[in-house]
Order: sequence, then C-alpha cells, then structure tokens
Amino acid sequence: MARYTERAGFMCRLLQLQTEALVDRPIREIHFGWRRLYTAINRRPLGGMERLDPFDDYNLIDAFFLTDELTFVRANDISLLTCYENGRENARQVRNCISDEMWTALNTEYLKIQDVKLGDIWLSSPSTFYEETAAGIDRFTGVASATMYRDEGWHFFRIGQFVERVQFTCALLLAQTRLEEGSREFTDADWRSLLRVFHAHEAYDRIYSIETHPEFILNVLVSDPQLPESLRRSLERAGQELNSLGDGPNQATSQAARRLAGRLSALIRFDWEDRADKEEFLTQVFSYTRQLHNLINESFFNYPITGIPRADAR
Repeated sequence: MARYTERAGFMCRLLQLQTEALVDRPIREIHFGWRRLYTAINRRPLGGMERLDPFDDYNLIDAFFLTDELTFVRANDISLLTCYENGRENARQVRNCISDEMWTALNTEYLKIQDVKLGDIWLSSPSTFYEETAAGIDRFTGVASATMYRDEGWHFFRIGQFVERVQFTCALLLAQTRLEEGSREFTDADWRSLLRVFHAHEAYDRIYSIETHPEFILNVLVSDPQLPESLRRSLERAGQELNSLGDGPNQATSQAARRLAGRLSALIRFDWEDRADKEEFLTQVFSYTRQLHNLINESFFNYPITGIPRADAR
C-alpha cells in the first residue's frame, strides 16, 4: 500500500512538470522530460522512444497520448490510476491494520480520479490536477502518521515508503545522468527540475546559492542528511524501521536485511563523495535496495514453514 501511494506521488510530480512545460518551455526541454520519465520507469512509450525526437514538430497530440498513458491507462502497471487502484486494494485487505481515517483518506482520493478522463482536464489546467492529486497523497501520508497505531503494521508502512523512495530516486537520477552523457546540449532547467521533484529547490539555494551545478544537485539529493527525500535520509530511516521490527520468522534473513540496510547507509555517508563514477555508484545502491526488498520479503512474508509438529493421529 505504501509503495503504491509513494510511487503515485512521484508520478504526479513528474507529470505536473511535464504539463507545466507545455505552456512555454522549449521543445528540447519537453522532450528531455519525457525521455527521463520513461527511462526512469524502464518503459517505452506507445510508438517507441523514436517518436520523442526534439527536432520534429512536437505537438500537443503527442503530449496528450503520453500523459494519458502514464495517468489513466489501466494496462500500464505504473500509471497513476493503476497505482491508486493497487494501493487501495491492498489497503482494503489490511483494514484491520490501518486506521479508519487512513482508509477514508485514500478511498476519497481514489474516488476523485477513478472516472476522470484526460480530456476532462486537458483544456483547463492539467498541471493543477496533478498538483491537487499529489496534495491528496500527502494528506493520506499525514493522516497515516497522525492516526496509525505504532505496531508492526506502522513499521512495514514506513519501510515500504522508504524502499520505494530509494528505488525511484535511484532510477530517476540514473536516467538523468545517462541521458546527459548522450546529449549534446544540456541546460540548467534539466537539473533544476529534479530539485522540484524532490522538494529540494529552497534547500539547494540555501546551501549552494542560485548557480546550477549538476554535481552539487546530486550531492543534495543523494547525501544531504536533512533533506527529507534524500537517499541518505531515506536509507537511514528504513534501517531504523527494520531495527524496530526486530527478527521475523526467518531470523537469518532478518539479520541480513538489517546488515544490508546499515551497509547502504554507510555507503552513502562515507563513499559517495570519493566515488568518481556516480552512475556506477547509483547503480550499486539501486541493486542493493532490490536485494533489501527481497530480504524483507523472505524475512516476514515468504519464509519457509519448518518445525511445525504433526497433528495428533489419535
């Protein structure tokens, strides 16, 4: 549930950027945003990446279909509506573990968009739709924080958020760096938009001034201990939640998961600044986080059942 809602929040922010850019941004910048988004989610748009050519006449018809595919197409397993539906269904299955207020908040936000079509919002202000939908997800998270009982369910909820955040962040930063390598023209706006996705614009300006330096932006998003959505802070919080859970039914993998979470935090804290190849580093973190996800599943959900006594045959 937490992973789906966290993913929906990221999709809202990225699509808000894309729909805002249609108003007055250069074609090249709009094109880059689509390529970054699709590269991050490891998906090819309908018609292929070849259609995203910055030297062609980019028109609203292309943007309409791309936006629709990422928002309302149920066959797309990462579309905004699909994330909402899956998160709501998982919430329904654990109603006994979440507060009534949480269910109401999530269900209300889902009902607002379940029958919306892109044509309903396209001619007015599509960016406002994504801004309001993202705010609804933030409200749900706030309600969860205020009302959820601090038992195992709460810790799993938080772990889901942090693991999803780390994986999506790594994927987006990797897409950014890889596209930059193959680009002949890169602008400050391409990097500044990343700061907006992670609510880091003001923090960056406070630390580094208004000059745009890609390496400084990466430093903030990866290693800043005070930025709520930095990789470092997310991994540290995931480790804290794992420690709060203690050992699961599979004790060996539980301990391995905690060790891996600690190793990931240390990797960010002590190795990031000294690593020359940032892309390789982010790839390593992404791979380790997938291993962490698997270890958590093996520790608490998909563990082997052993040692169960036989039923008395009498």
